[in-house]
Amino acid sequence: MKNSKYILLALLVVLGATSCKKFLDVNNDPNNPNNESVLVENRLPWIEHFYQYTSGVSNFRSSCIAGVYYSNSAAGNALSTTWTTHTGNTTPYQTWFVEVASNLNDLYKTAQKNGAYHYMATANVFHALGFMQMLDIYGEMPYTQAISGIASPAFDDGKAIYKGCMAKLDEAIALFGKTQEATAVPLSKGDLWNNGDLNKWIKLCYGLKARYMLKLSKKSDLYNGDSVLYYVARGPQSNAENTIGPGYNNSTVTDYLLGDPVVTNGNFDYAAYGSNQRISQYHYNLLTNMRGSGVTDPRMTKIVPAAMSNIQLDGSGKVISYTWNRSAGVDMHGAATRLLKGGAASIVAPSYATANTNITYAISDATDRANFIAAQTTAGRPFTTSGNNVTVTYRAGSIYINSTNYLYAGDTVYVNLRSSSIATSGIPAQGQTDVSWYPSVPAFTAGAVASTGSFQIRPVSDQEILTYHEMCFIKAEAYMRKGDAGSAHTAYKAGIQAHLDMMQAKLTQWQGSGYTATNPDMAPMSGTAITAYMASNAVVQTAGALTMADIMLQKYVAMGCSIENWNDMRRFNFSAGNIGGFGVVYPGFDRTPLFAGTALYTGGSKADPRYWPRRFMLPTTLELNYNLANVLALNANATAPNIWSMPVWWDCATDDEYYGYLKK
Repeated sequence: MKNSKYILLALLVVLGATSCKKFLDVNNDPNNPNNESVLVENRLPWIEHFYQYTSGVSNFRSSCIAGVYYSNSAAGNALSTTWTTHTGNTTPYQTWFVEVASNLNDLYKTAQKNGAYHYMATANVFHALGFMQMLDIYGEMPYTQAISGIASPAFDDGKAIYKGCMAKLDEAIALFGKTQEATAVPLSKGDLWNNGDLNKWIKLCYGLKARYMLKLSKKSDLYNGDSVLYYVARGPQSNAENTIGPGYNNSTVTDYLLGDPVVTNGNFDYAAYGSNQRISQYHYNLLTNMRGSGVTDPRMTKIVPAAMSNIQLDGSGKVISYTWNRSAGVDMHGAATRLLKGGAASIVAPSYATANTNITYAISDATDRANFIAAQTTAGRPFTTSGNNVTVTYRAGSIYINSTNYLYAGDTVYVNLRSSSIATSGIPAQGQTDVSWYPSVPAFTAGAVASTGSFQIRPVSDQEILTYHEMCFIKAEAYMRKGDAGSAHTAYKAGIQAHLDMMQAKLTQWQGSGYTATNPDMAPMSGTAITAYMASNAVVQTAGALTMADIMLQKYVAMGCSIENWNDMRRFNFSAGNIGGFGVVYPGFDRTPLFAGTALYTGGSKADPRYWPRRFMLPTTLELNYNLANVLALNANATAPNIWSMPVWWDCATDDEYYGYLKK
């Protein structure tokens, strides 16, 4: 691991003048900065921001594994579709250590010197957030020596990392409870997340302890449902107590490390910056057919993007009429017919027709040709045929696929999740309150929207650090494990309602800020639809009918772009159905028909832990090149291809099982 301790210090100087909050400013001597002179109130907001950044990539890539998203990018597709993995795996690791962890000791020490106990506490919170995230992803890593300045730090096992993170939260709770020295700067001066609200920070700590204790659900000697409930009761008790990281669209400044926008939601920077990601069929089905009810969730049109279709232009080339094409889900976990025909990463992004555009498709298969012609007839597009060739005219204003491969022509049904920010759109005239995606400047000029984006991953979306709805679902699971179905049912329904309410509040805020002028998916849901959904068969109405699958699938929808879905799926062994008598918790989730990871996932059946994706291999360009001796000293199998299916510490029922995996 390379020692990049002071990179963020330089960034403070570069970005201070253009940041999204007035207190995101440079230190007291911008011409001669040094590590001692960076004020805690200037360091903390950048740590908060860059944690959102490292969390964003972790959330996105784990959501590909968990089947939330399909991706045709190299890394994303290897995790979502082929399960062949991406050998680099550098970004979560690099962004954490370079942009966040390298600053925590300095924040803590400077705050300690000034009696700023609340800033010391925040350093501990980020320590727990980030190192637990690294444990979730990589298993073993430098921990005790990780940010000590040692060039080749020793590795720690998952148990040591877990215990260390929990201890940091305990210390943070104590520090938040102390009165700062009179000369110490108030936390409100440097806090982007909670505006200095100590109550919310303390509830964040307790909520994280509940989340982390739930990870131990496989461990009969360590899991304690009463303890989980104790910490849930001290975590957020309403949406007003959520901890969120704000996202903005008011700056064109980009990150020094990877060049992504600085002020936007971290999930956007990975899941919706480019045109590679789409909603999976698995996710889509939960939003349209939860529990086989056939009921459409009112959240569906806010999560599943839409694009304009059947566009008509006026004489000046402006859109005057259209219909909305709501995206289909990409079926990579089911039959995967489209992907099997075209290739795992073959779904194509659309273009905009500035004039009538003819494309000729050579279709030798008679059945495919007949089906293709029928599709053009249904769509009302002009076409001609000549032998095996079909020439289709895409009228001016069409959003279409610019390829002669007929297999791709229908890919407009898969609307990508892309949103735009002023730092990324490439369209100078696109304002701050228009975050829809347009495939070109002419499309924007015409007003032809190619994607409305998705609720959680727009540049102006809140990044959910810890929420009341997560606490409700944790509570429901803990009660279900205790056999108290009545209390579990109450918490389950509260979790669904809390997520609906949280979304509705944000949608209402967006409407008031003018975003809905160009994007109806950013408008509030129908109150009547929400009430009807809560009373429908999509939601379990009696405690006696509630199953663990009901709880976890609603949690899956609510958490969305979050590493916690992958964490939960590992705890229940995905769809193996062999945990605690709860049956299959994630029905229909399995290896995809395009699975090609036989060397990585060596388990022969669903019940075998090594059938499933359990962790990432360590970054080759960092630890495996620069610190291999320490890597192998702890985990002799760290470089083996099937490291990807090796459970991390909390994913093992016993320590013997875990340490057995680390030996040759």
